[in-house]
Amino acid sequence: MIDEIIADARTRMGKSIESLKQELGKIRTGRAHPSLLDHIRVEYYGSEVPLSQVAKVAVEDSRTLTVTPWEKPMVQVVEKAIMTSDLGLNPNSAGTVIRIPLPALTEERRKDLVRVVRAEGEAARVAIRNIRRDANNDFKELLKEKEISEDEARHAEEEIQKLTDRFVKEVDKLLAEKETELMEI
Repeated sequence: MIDEIIADARTRMGKSIESLKQELGKIRTGRAHPSLLDHIRVEYYGSEVPLSQVAKVAVEDSRTLTVTPWEKPMVQVVEKAIMTSDLGLNPNSAGTVIRIPLPALTEERRKDLVRVVRAEGEAARVAIRNIRRDANNDFKELLKEKEISEDEARHAEEEIQKLTDRFVKEVDKLLAEKETELMEI
């Protein structure tokens, strides 16, 4: 019973870490990375599809992405989707290839992004603490139902605390890496 609760908490905390990694991946640094365009959707034969399904996204150099649509008529559609996205990018098309230069980040913009990263990190920490709280409530419920002893409940709560500490440290490590990456020039 206790092991199941701990295993469930470990799985949920792992999912919180994965979610944080995805969110941090969306926050762009000065470097070009194909995942910057992952959330862009394009109109393709009457339905909205991810950009990666209608074009190849590649890194040309550290500050430039290239997008090559599979079909020539899609060039304008892809270009428009990138322009109207929330990224603030200005694509340039040359034939069938769309080049997207990434502007250098200003110091002020870097600091704003660090604030966003810290907010994401705090949200992940809160999620992990909520999972700990849920597990501890489950232990208290088992204790109340007299399915486990007080010693088992205390030991289980210590285990959950160790697990929480480990995952919070991982969040802190991810945040430190992302902040360092953002503040690089």
